[in-house]
Amino acid sequence: MANTPHGGVLKDLLVRDEPRQQALAEEAATLPDLVLTDRQLCDLELILNGGFSPLEGFLNEADYKSVVETLRLADGSLFPIPINLDVSATDIERLGIKPGARISLLDPRDDEALAILTVEDIYTPNKPLEAERVFGADDSAHPAVAYLHNRVKELYVGGKVEAIKAPAHFDYAALRYTPSELRAHFKKLAWRKVVAFQTRNPMHRAHRELTVRAARQRQANILIQPVVGLTKPGDVDHYTRVRVYEALMPKYPNGMAHLALLPLAMRMAGPREAVWHSIIRKNFGATHFIVGRDHAGPGKNSQGKDFYGPYDAQELVTKYKDELNIEMVPFQQMTYLPSTDEYMPVDEVPAGVQTLDISGTELRKRLRTGAPIPDWFSYDTVVKVLRESYPPRTKQGFVLFLTGLYNSGKDTIARALQVTLNQQGGRSVSLLLGETVRSELSAELGFSREDRHKNIQRIAFVSAELTRAGAAVIAAPIAPYAHSRKAAKEAILQSGGSGANFFLIHVATPLEHCEKFDRKGVYKKARAGEIKGFTGIDDVYEAPTDADIVADTTQQSIPEIVHAIVLLLETNGLL
Repeated sequence: MANTPHGGVLKDLLVRDEPRQQALAEEAATLPDLVLTDRQLCDLELILNGGFSPLEGFLNEADYKSVVETLRLADGSLFPIPINLDVSATDIERLGIKPGARISLLDPRDDEALAILTVEDIYTPNKPLEAERVFGADDSAHPAVAYLHNRVKELYVGGKVEAIKAPAHFDYAALRYTPSELRAHFKKLAWRKVVAFQTRNPMHRAHRELTVRAARQRQANILIQPVVGLTKPGDVDHYTRVRVYEALMPKYPNGMAHLALLPLAMRMAGPREAVWHSIIRKNFGATHFIVGRDHAGPGKNSQGKDFYGPYDAQELVTKYKDELNIEMVPFQQMTYLPSTDEYMPVDEVPAGVQTLDISGTELRKRLRTGAPIPDWFSYDTVVKVLRESYPPRTKQGFVLFLTGLYNSGKDTIARALQVTLNQQGGRSVSLLLGETVRSELSAELGFSREDRHKNIQRIAFVSAELTRAGAAVIAAPIAPYAHSRKAAKEAILQSGGSGANFFLIHVATPLEHCEKFDRKGVYKKARAGEIKGFTGIDDVYEAPTDADIVADTTQQSIPEIVHAIVLLLETNGLL
């Protein structure tokens, strides 16, 4: 029998509102509409299908403050992560959002109306306090804190939602279950005890041994439920991971395990996240949940220390075990014993017995270099999938992002790099010069700060698409603003796949030289006021402090600069 939902009732709004679906859809067409962000889309899907029970919408101010401070909703129900609908002040005014208003919530991928929100209140969050309480520190080294300060809008809108339809998914549809569907599946198979395993990484033999051991000890079945929503930047993409999970499933004893995907936007909130994950798995019907060492930890803080202690998550789940009503299975770190060809928990290995392990860093290195991955660590079918998605460095794409003043020589360097890389062969080479991009992709944009930023993000988008396909991309815009360059780098690292290799080259030729040798007289026109907002004259150029290479054409020849960049690529194993 599946576990009782958190709060006693599964809030399946899709089922609840199905009789009114047509009427809600017709109403939505007449309402102001708000296009959701990717994270809001993940949150809404789990609100609608009951994965976030007992929630029926986005948190109002009273619930938000209570969750931040006490891990509880205002009515006392345990819920550790604030689920917020952040909206800009501009959208509040544009859409006429006020208490009592009804807003249509749109899928960002196709603008389909998914739900109608009835606004309960609008409030300003205390973001530093939210970061401190929920994530343990207001430290932007934490990806969720950086997201909170850099991407979350200034106001939150609270209110319940009514379901029109669930978001459409065209990938792995057979592996996507709502809580109601998964509960029905367990009932059909007569699974009374279900051990859920959370992961956002590929799985190998140690994970298989861990989950099998956990299930056998409890005479239970296994639910492998990986996160396929937003995870930590730099994680393996979900397409590759799901192919890995599918390759691993036949390695389980027949009928023991089931694979189902979870469209969750992780926060990497460590202990609070572990409690949250427990609630979610309880809503999906699991009776047991594996909580790992440093569960959902984001890594190191800005002082180089772990954000959370190794067992903080297990301790917090234990604290609330009576309310959670889902049995925690502590993660047992497994190690390989070559003498007996088996995996065993580290704390059960007899003294003096040889063990073997491969760290995540070492695995990524072997994938990058093509070095062998032993069959004691992973299965051939899993390794094959990983090698298809992560070719050796010499086959991966990369982006060389050149920034500098107009007439600094960056365009000449870019063209020389293109010739040099074409000469070496092995990859297609794409050149994105600032003026070319302006005429071909951004002709309608001006030179305001906002338009300049938008232009750089378009370059980043194109660069990520090309480098993911294994191309060498040389981009050479002026890119005067630090925040635009940072956003471009983040977009490429997040979307570039195995080609997410980004190098910033600052062509730091002094303004005096750029202006002196300006044969087109552009600087002269800017000085005369004929051109407004010209970088270096009446608009700022924010020199990078994080460039991989700093070049100056008054001190180095073009061949010397190009050679230095080629050496940088060679040092990083890309040539």
